[in-house]
Amino acid sequence: MGSQARAAQVEEVIRRLDAHYVFPDVATKLTKLLRARLDEGAYADLGDAEFATAVTADLQSVNDDKHLRLRHHVDPVAEDGDAQHASENFRQAAELENFGIASVRRLLGNVGYVDTTMLYPLAFAASAVSAAMTLVAPTDALLLDVRHNRGGDPETSAFLQSYLVDERTHYLDFYEREGDRVSQMWTLPYVPGPKFGGTKPIWVLTGPATFSGGEDLAFSLQRQGRAKTVGEPTRGGAHPCEQYKVDTYLDVTVPLARSYDPKTGENWEGVGVSPDLPVAADKAFDTAYALALRHVLELGDAGPRRLVADEARKALDQL
Repeated sequence: MGSQARAAQVEEVIRRLDAHYVFPDVATKLTKLLRARLDEGAYADLGDAEFATAVTADLQSVNDDKHLRLRHHVDPVAEDGDAQHASENFRQAAELENFGIASVRRLLGNVGYVDTTMLYPLAFAASAVSAAMTLVAPTDALLLDVRHNRGGDPETSAFLQSYLVDERTHYLDFYEREGDRVSQMWTLPYVPGPKFGGTKPIWVLTGPATFSGGEDLAFSLQRQGRAKTVGEPTRGGAHPCEQYKVDTYLDVTVPLARSYDPKTGENWEGVGVSPDLPVAADKAFDTAYALALRHVLELGDAGPRRLVADEARKALDQL
């Protein structure tokens, strides 16, 4: 890669930062930093993958924004995020991941379990999310596993959370640089299929790999008092972002907004979501499941509940 081509790529990254980054003052600092690093030859003689890694480290060096990334791809990148999401490759990748629903089960003791690894755009994910939430709707308690959720679409987070409340809930705000405006995130007034509802207990399983949209779920349900979080602090990325093409195999992700609790103004950027019950991430399931089973036993064992109570006692003995 020639020096002029590398310089053009760096300037394209800078152009996107200047135009879109939610923190213009940080964008100014990054512009100076990237040009200085280019002038000193920091990006010379690097392949595209190494170049992307080096620029990402520089982008995150000012305010540790983990959503600021230059990414190298094996296949040519789309012109923008919307085009990428419309591509056949993206649709196939989403389908192969079951649209982000890795597992859904009714565990012994009538405890629901949903493992979500990605919040794909709602146009793709709605049916899978609805099917998962319909399956767990009759359960007495729910484990929502976001330990491996790497993020995704805020609309899909709103859709999933709508199954967990009884009334429309204002749970998050976004400040957007474009237009200098605030957008409110609310649960939906209607979802297909039955709801789990707003009263039965929920435990959200978290870990250091939980990021962005997965953190949105943990943070929002925790702040509403709707769920307890169990596990380790999450990764700490609270800035919704967009992808922009830099070159054939490179794109840059730039945060356009910042999300925060509408009541306190706080978010999880840089610090992650702190668990209500701190345990090692690989112990989070057993810890939360035991709590859920004890809740089931507190519901009694009269009549039809005898089978469920027997299951709960058996499952507790096995933990």
